[in-house]
Amino acid sequence: MNIKEASERTGVSSAAIRYYEKEGLIPSIDRTENGNRDIDDRILRRIRFATQMRAAGMTIENLRRYIQLFDAQEDNTKEQIALLKTQLAEMEEKRDDLQSAIDHLKYKLDHFYDHMETTEEELREIERQHAAQVDNESNATDDEFKY
Repeated sequence: MNIKEASERTGVSSAAIRYYEKEGLIPSIDRTENGNRDIDDRILRRIRFATQMRAAGMTIENLRRYIQLFDAQEDNTKEQIALLKTQLAEMEEKRDDLQSAIDHLKYKLDHFYDHMETTEEELREIERQHAAQVDNESNATDDEFKY
């Protein structure tokens, strides 16, 4: 199948498929006699895998390394697992950060009126104090010029 058909079947843009090939995330794609890419099921599976790993937040560099390990003749299972564990830890950290932000926002919404009334009164008091300070400084400056 050509790249347009592969794009439709995988939901990955033609540009992304070309990029994946250029970056070594999928094997080099064979060409037809007229130069068009000839994508088979093996390439489709690799496109889907690369897309899933990118969606999981894996960097291009780590994904490329993982694929190199997978394609190597020797057994690299331990290094593959280590890469996946590292990726999982990074995703869990991002999830925890996001959950913390969500919890903070929920707290703000749940306590909006209580918090806002107190905060607004504090801000009003700060503004009154500031205005009084400006008036005092202005009066002190006026007194200096009277002499």
